[in-house]
Amino acid sequence: MQQPFTKLDRIYQVLVATYGEPENHPDGDALGGLIGTILSQHTSDSNAHRAYRQLRAAFPTWEAVRDAPVEVLAETIRCGGLAHIKAQRIQQVLHVLTVRLEGEPLTLDWLAALPLAEARAFLEALPGVGPKTAACVLLFHLGKPAMPVDTHVYRVSKRLGLIGARVTPEQAHEFYDALVPPERIYPLHVNLIRHGRQVCHAQRPSCESCVFRMECAYSTAMPLRAGGSHT
Repeated sequence: MQQPFTKLDRIYQVLVATYGEPENHPDGDALGGLIGTILSQHTSDSNAHRAYRQLRAAFPTWEAVRDAPVEVLAETIRCGGLAHIKAQRIQQVLHVLTVRLEGEPLTLDWLAALPLAEARAFLEALPGVGPKTAACVLLFHLGKPAMPVDTHVYRVSKRLGLIGARVTPEQAHEFYDALVPPERIYPLHVNLIRHGRQVCHAQRPSCESCVFRMECAYSTAMPLRAGGSHT
């Protein structure tokens, strides 16, 4: 049996050969990234981006978002879905941050100076922030090597046998954090998502055109249809 790191290394190399090696360009706006990630939960990217734009246009500061009537905030972000729940969660996060910063302007930029484990622990202690949301903020906005395991990463990882069938998304975060070198976190995350979106779909994956078709447990277990693709 292959060692996990050996298999992961080979899959990483194939993904890079197929999709390239993307570079991370964090924007440094950790608090904006956190709010945007909360808005992205259980909705499409386009709806989440629209809700974020409307939020920033309606309120000049994060303090204004914190202090707005929750009904007004919910109406502003309604296009992002689950508006009242997300409005409450956003304000809860901003109130916790207000206490943490003792009245200083609201920001999460100071997380950049913390060790990864401490920054992650702070984020995951915030209301409604789990491992994936925390990892998104750390990776995309602060450039820290944390691996977000979204639905595409989770699905492809299980099908390729990188993680076991019973491994939870939370355990998958721990797996990647332990085995992936920091400089590979971002390219691996992006390329697993690309593979999930372009080839390894949740329904009717394009196994016949997959670069991993000869070693993927999902592909080899599925019979071919007459047209040459899996059902």
